[in-house]
Amino acid sequence: MDSLITIFLPLSLAIIMLSLGIGLEMSDFYRIARRPLAFTIGAISQVLLLPLIAFAVLALFDLPPEFAVGVMLLSFCPGGVTSNILAKLSGGDVALSVSLTAVISLLSILTVPFFAAWSVTHFMGSSAPEVSITGLAIALFVIGTLPVLAGVAIRHHARGFALRIEQGLSRVSVGLLVLIVTVVLSANWSTFVENVAIMGLTLITLNLLLLLVGYALGRAARLSGPEVRTISIETGIQNSTLGITLAGLITGVTEGFSAMALPSAVYAITMYLVALPFVLWFRSQKSGSSYHG
Repeated sequence: MDSLITIFLPLSLAIIMLSLGIGLEMSDFYRIARRPLAFTIGAISQVLLLPLIAFAVLALFDLPPEFAVGVMLLSFCPGGVTSNILAKLSGGDVALSVSLTAVISLLSILTVPFFAAWSVTHFMGSSAPEVSITGLAIALFVIGTLPVLAGVAIRHHARGFALRIEQGLSRVSVGLLVLIVTVVLSANWSTFVENVAIMGLTLITLNLLLLLVGYALGRAARLSGPEVRTISIETGIQNSTLGITLAGLITGVTEGFSAMALPSAVYAITMYLVALPFVLWFRSQKSGSSYHG
C-alpha cells in the first residue's frame, strides 16, 4: 500500500495533469485578456465560493472530522479534464473551460496548501496530523503544475506529436482515475459502507448547489449561453484525483489511503450522476446559445 501512495498515486496525478497540459494551446491563455469577465467569475467561483459553500454544507451534515476534511480538500481542487469534457458535451465554451482549468490548476500551489492546513486543524483539532505548507506546495508543483507546463510546452513545440498522443493519454488518465477510486474504496470498504448514505447525501447536495450557483452567477452577469453553462460546470466539477492525492500527502504513507480520501473517491462516482441531468438540460439550450441574461 505504501508504494501506491508514494509512487503510483503521484505518478498517476502527474500523467493526468500532463494530459491536461497536452490539450492546451497558448491561445487558451490569451483568451483570458480578451474575455476577462467570464474568466473572473469562473475563477472567483472556483477559488472562493466553492470552499465557502462546501463549509456551509458541512454545517448541515454531521460528518466525522476526517470526512469533513476530505470534503474541504475536494472543494479546494480545480476542475480537471472531466470538467472540460462535460463543458463540451453541454454545449459550453470549451476554450473558457480549458483556460479556467489550466490557470486555476497552476495557481493551486499558492492556494491549496494554506487552505488544506487550515481545514485539517479546524476539523480535527488536537488529533490533526502535522501539515507542512511548504511540503504540500512543493509536492503540488512537482506532480501538478510541472506536468501541466510540460504538456503546454510539448503542445507548443511538438504539436504533431502532442496531437498523436492526446487521445491515448486521455484514455490512460480515465483508466488511472477508475483504478485509484477502486483502490481507495477497497482500502476503506467497511468505513465506506457504514457512512455511504450521509457522505453521498453531503456530496450530492454540494454538487447540486455548486452547479446551480455557477449557473446563477453566469446568468446574473449576463454572459452568453455557452459561457453560463461553462461557469456552471467549472464551479460544480472538481479534480477528484487531486483530492485523493492531497489526502495521501497529508496523512502520510504509514496510514495508506485513509478515510480522508473517501469523499473524493465517492465524488468521482456521484458527480456523474448529478452532472448528467445538467448536461442534458444544457444541451437542450444549445439552440438558444446566443442569449444573454
